Amino acid sequence: MTSAYQIVSQQDDFIIINKAANVHFHSQDGTAGVVAQVEIDLGVKLFAVHRLDTPTSGLLILAKTSEAANRFTQMFTAHQVQKYYLAIATGKPKKKQGWIIGDMAKSRRSMYKLLRTKENPAITHFFSLSIGSGIRAYLLKPFSGKTHQLRVALASVGVPILGDNLYGKQTSDRCYLHAYQLNFCYLEQEYQFTQLPIEGAYFLTEPMQQCVQDNWSLPAQLDWPQKP
Repeated sequence: MTSAYQIVSQQDDFIIINKAANVHFHSQDGTAGVVAQVEIDLGVKLFAVHRLDTPTSGLLILAKTSEAANRFTQMFTAHQVQKYYLAIATGKPKKKQGWIIGDMAKSRRSMYKLLRTKENPAITHFFSLSIGSGIRAYLLKPFSGKTHQLRVALASVGVPILGDNLYGKQTSDRCYLHAYQLNFCYLEQEYQFTQLPIEGAYFLTEPMQQCVQDNWSLPAQLDWPQKP
């Protein structure tokens, strides 16, 4: 994908876009961030209600009015928006599925670290499956929205996301983290938006695509255990 984003869906109160990897969310250094770029392209004012890290691709909700933005903010606060991410990492994780829970604190070089304490923890549930040659695919479901949460979570179990130059040492053509599906009820209407990754050699392999199709096409229907 050469552009900064693609429009996935236009609704009366909001837009769903697919952000490209390595595109800034906020404007910086004189370059428009993805939200500002969509505003310029469509000629409308938009309101961000959640965000994605620069290296992360995938689905974003942009509200069209402040009222819609407030409603979505309340929904996110009440954990009424379900977000699912895909990731790829190499190596053997300390555990192949389960929970990753802990407080997060700032570390060096703009990094964060996971602590053993659980006063205001970042909470992530995940499944993983081998897709061959020491490579595993991950389906991640965050129950909180901390900065770098998913990147820190996988690094904490010994498998930094492939291409995540901040938390890992293995370079690649991109950071292999993608916001894959959004599920929520807005004004009594149910919505589900799905966007498979469209950039990144490892995301586009047949084993990865088959893994998602066979196992994770409807993540909301998986047997996710209750939050501990």
